[in-house]
Amino acid sequence: MLRFLLLLSVSTAVSAEPLRVAIVSRTVFYVPLWIAQDQGLLKAEGIDATIDVYNNAEKINEDLRSGKVDIAVGTPEAVMIDAYKGGSLRIIAGNAERLPHFIIARPHIRQWSAMRGAKIGVLSLNEGTTYLVHRMMTANGFKPADYEVLAVGGAPTRWKLLQEGTIDAGLQPFPLSYQAEAAGFTNFGPITQYVQNYLFTTVNADGGWAERNAEAARGFLRGLRQGLEAMNKDRAAAIATAVRELNTTATFAERALEDTTKLKILSQDLSVSEPALRGTFDTLVGVGLLPKETRFDPARVVDARYLRP
Repeated sequence: MLRFLLLLSVSTAVSAEPLRVAIVSRTVFYVPLWIAQDQGLLKAEGIDATIDVYNNAEKINEDLRSGKVDIAVGTPEAVMIDAYKGGSLRIIAGNAERLPHFIIARPHIRQWSAMRGAKIGVLSLNEGTTYLVHRMMTANGFKPADYEVLAVGGAPTRWKLLQEGTIDAGLQPFPLSYQAEAAGFTNFGPITQYVQNYLFTTVNADGGWAERNAEAARGFLRGLRQGLEAMNKDRAAAIATAVRELNTTATFAERALEDTTKLKILSQDLSVSEPALRGTFDTLVGVGLLPKETRFDPARVVDARYLRP
């Protein structure tokens, strides 16, 4: 019996598939992934995952194409553009299908008029928050020449730069938005007052890699979904994970998880919301990153084969 258990243990270790996973920042939407890693849910699906925080969306997509990264849980815009242009990047599952951001500005900026000349920090000049910032500023009467958009990195970096005064404003997801308010920074409200449907983060892969490693892709998605279920069932464990990974307090972590549930931020079955996908598509067309004659066709962008089983 002991020999059988030892053989089983060795067999399980050998069969675990190394998987390089990239995430774009440290936000609450990755709690299911961190739980899946911590609780061995990915390992149980035969996945030996290494999770790297990039803080740079372009670098993630570059590494997906080159094979340095197998799967990314990140922004969908560049993936959509690549797919429509005949490239190999694809969305294979959903993650955050609603926008969680609040518009945070330095304490001395109390009115929209004071945003003239502001430096607004975003993740990247070619990803979601940039387009959202332009729509937000246009809605408040500003022209692009009235403000400056700077690519500075993910939400934790933006919070650091806001405190330093290097940038004047930025879109901050919770719990960082809570920390900003508590520190006296101005909250101009949720970005959803300007943009309703928008796909924020997705599970992305190179289509060729996914076809060659279909079982690894399916195993990762199964583990991720179990991590989401565990987050929903064991709130204490989810709070502990969020406190550790987001470098926040238990109070803010619990509030962020509650708001994530209340606002229905995460796709509960990892499917890709078509209205949210359409919202992102329309934005890309609107800013000229896709030709105006491009027809909305989810099948060109989303490959759901690995999620269905």
